[in-house]
This record gives sequence, structure tokens and C-alpha cells, in this order.
Amino acid sequence: MKLTVTDLGFSYKNQETLKHVNFSADTRQCVCLLGENGAGKTTLFRCILGLLGGYQGQILIDGADCRHKSVKERARLISYIPQANLPTFNYTVFQTVLMGTNPLMDTFHTPGNKERKLVYEKLELLGITHLAQRGYANLSGGERQLVLIARALVQDSDILIMDEPTANLDYGNQFRIMEKVKKLAGQGYLILLSTHNPEHALLFADQVLVLKEHSIIKSGSPKDVLGSKMIQDIYGIKVELKNISTESGMVPVFVPCLDR
Repeated sequence: MKLTVTDLGFSYKNQETLKHVNFSADTRQCVCLLGENGAGKTTLFRCILGLLGGYQGQILIDGADCRHKSVKERARLISYIPQANLPTFNYTVFQTVLMGTNPLMDTFHTPGNKERKLVYEKLELLGITHLAQRGYANLSGGERQLVLIARALVQDSDILIMDEPTANLDYGNQFRIMEKVKKLAGQGYLILLSTHNPEHALLFADQVLVLKEHSIIKSGSPKDVLGSKMIQDIYGIKVELKNISTESGMVPVFVPCLDR
């Protein structure tokens, strides 16, 4: 599965939000999108998902133009994982994930044994089968994020789009989620996610896209894209890239250069 975005542009009325965006990504890649607030990350995702029409340029999946695909056809190709939130109704984890099978069924059909089996397969894949009968609202932030990922996986699409999947999670859960995401890429998914933590991109991404002033200004491997100058260009803060020793080996981190 290959996603190709060519010369993509989008405007809200007279406000240009994306311009000349170009990149491609393949199956088994984890692609991290970095950019300050307002750079256009969410707009880019919404264009790819088909939630925004009227864009310029092309969005292709395996060479086929997404502009001509129905909502259901797109749903079979691309799944979306939002940031974890509290629902109005406290459905169980099983019920919440089962809702993700809707794009697989014809109109007026209800989930059967096949869909229920699929739910348990994805819960097991993420190591959260034990949560199946728990209320979604009663889970921790990290657990809720894993449930949303499971709900996307039962949609049975090969491309996963994640909008800041580690937002509002504690330090440990951030890395646990990113480790799961990286494993999913290795199992055959194409993952495109946004993050405000450049260290996540350094540690887990196969490709990094830097979005600034509504355009991709640089893309490539983390080691080629992410340096101290680039972080300053993106976020306006001086940092030093250092390697620290851990039990798992040397790990790169950005250390802010603070005035004292």
C-alpha cells in the first residue's frame, strides 16, 4: 500500500492552509509529521481522510485517485485514530471496538460472529483482551488510546492516521503507545501520525515530514532531518542533540538551551 500526495493545496475561504505539499509513504513505515500549532497538520489529515473536499493536487493510494472514492471505499483503505477522550455513554471496550467494523458491513447488517472474532483478535494483538468488558470511560488515558487503535484496526484498512496519539498521556504511556505503533508498522501497516515530541520521531519514525508555514519544508529519515537547527526552525527554541546511555543502549534526546 502506497500513499502519494502531490502538490496538495487547501484554503479555508481566503486563508491558505496548505500549499504545494508533496510526500509519499509505503507499507511498513511509521511516518511522523512535525510542525507548530497552526502549521496545517490537521488539515492535511482531513484532506487525506476525505473530510475536506475542494483541495488542489492529488492524493493517491496505490496510484488510484482518492477524489473518486466513496466514503465507504476510503474507510476500507484508511482508518483514523483521534486523541483519547471521554465518551457520553460508557460503552464497554468490546462494544467500542466493535463499532469500528461498520465499514466492513453492508447497509442494514449488524455485527455477527465474524466481526466479534475480529474484535478479540485486535484486542489480543494490542495486549488488552483483559479490558474487553471494562467501561471505556473507566480506563486510564493510555488504555483508552489502545482501545481507539483497536477500533481502527478492526476497520481492516492498511493505512492508519493518528492525530497526536500520545497527547495528554504521562511520560511512560507515551513511549508504550509509540512502541505499539512501531510494531504495527512492522506488521504491515502504513502509519502517519502527528506529534509535538521530536524525540518520538527520532526513536520510532522511519520517515519524518516537517510542516512549516503550510508546506513540507523537509522530509527524510529522522537522522537526516532532525537536528538542533531544525528544531529551532520549527518551534523557536534552541536545543542541543545529545546521546544518553540507557540499559537499552544510547538514546538521542533534545536538551533545551535555557537562559540562566
